[in-house]
Amino acid sequence: MDYIPTAIPDVILLKPKVFGDARGFFLETFRANEFASCCSPLEFVQDNHSGSSRGILRGLHYQIQNSQGKLLRAAVGEIFDVAVDIRCSSPTFGKWVGARLSAENRHQIWVPPGFAHGFLVLSDWAEVFYKATDYYAPAF
Repeated sequence: MDYIPTAIPDVILLKPKVFGDARGFFLETFRANEFASCCSPLEFVQDNHSGSSRGILRGLHYQIQNSQGKLLRAAVGEIFDVAVDIRCSSPTFGKWVGARLSAENRHQIWVPPGFAHGFLVLSDWAEVFYKATDYYAPAF
């Protein structure tokens, strides 16, 4: 896995190594020891899966309390994913970065706690899988 800092260094683009042959392909989507050293030592407590059609905008979502870090990938289709730094004391407060995530490029993005997050579906249909570092808390 290649871990590539974005214009906001805390937001990391992950590019997996894909091994393919006549049978198909194989890739790792997560390896805890690498992730802890390259992105965050936080543990994931919840996995989520969403499906949406073209033009659907999900977000921007955030939780001030019970802030969630998210590791996201599009397993089906394509999305434009955005992370906005809402950490008041951060030098990148108010800045945003975006990346195309797709079943074709197999990229993932790490959005740390303290960021608002959202995505726009670019394909006819997209399914997004993501891991979260805290539980969904609708009250926050």
